[in-house]
Amino acid sequence: MNFTFYLDECGDQGLMRIDAGFPVFVLCGILFDDRHYAAFCESIDACKNDFFGHLNVILHSRDIRKCEKEFCILLNDAVKRRFYKNINAIISENPYSIITAAIDKVAYSSKYASAGPDPYDIALSFVIERMVFLLESLKLKTKKVLIVIEKRGKKEDRKLAEHFEIIRSKGTYYVSKARMGNCNIEIEFRDKKENVAGLQLADLIAYPIARRVIDSSAENAAFEILQNKIYQKNGKQYGLKIFP
Repeated sequence: MNFTFYLDECGDQGLMRIDAGFPVFVLCGILFDDRHYAAFCESIDACKNDFFGHLNVILHSRDIRKCEKEFCILLNDAVKRRFYKNINAIISENPYSIITAAIDKVAYSSKYASAGPDPYDIALSFVIERMVFLLESLKLKTKKVLIVIEKRGKKEDRKLAEHFEIIRSKGTYYVSKARMGNCNIEIEFRDKKENVAGLQLADLIAYPIARRVIDSSAENAAFEILQNKIYQKNGKQYGLKIFP
C-alpha cells in the first residue's frame, strides 16, 4: 500500500534570535493513504474555483490570516465566513493523519546551547519515527512512503536530504534500521509554485498547532477542528511531539 507524507514548517529553526512572541519551530506532517488523496485534491480545487475562479492559487496560512494577495477577498466578512467554513470542512472531513513535532526553542537553546542538533533535523527524526509507528499499527504486509517536502534552497535541501539518509540508513533512537527499511521510505522536494495540495494542507495546519504549543489555554478554534486528526496512541495525541 502506498502513502505520501507531506511536510511543511511553521516558524524558523534559528536559535540565535528567538522571537518572544513565537518561540517555537513546528514541523507538520500530513500522512495520506494515496487512495484518498485524489478526492482531497478535488475538494481543494472546488474551493479554489468557487472563491477565485481558477486553480492557480496557493493556500498559504499567513496570507489567509492577513487577507493579503488573492485573499484580500476575505476582507469581506461574509466571504470570509463562507471561506473558513469551506476550508474547515475540508480539514475535518478528509481522511488523513497528522504527525507533528514542535521544538520549544527557548528551552531547547537553554538545555543544549550550540551542542544540540538543528531543530529541523531533530523534528524530522521525531515525525518520521512516529510515522513508522503509525504504519506498523496498520499491520500491512507491504507499504511504501514518499515524503514530500517543500523546497527551501539548495543548501538547506541538501542538508536535509543528508540528514534523511542518516535516518534511513541508521534509524532513530526508537526505530531501528530494519524497522525503518520495512516502510520503504523515499524523499522528494517540490517547489511551492507546483501548487501541491498536500503541502498546502500541512501549511494550514501547522500554524494552529504552533499556537496551541505556545499557549494551550488560549482559544484556538482552528486547533479544535483538526485535533482529532492527530495520530492517537493509547488514548494520547502521540502525533504531537513537543521537545524538550
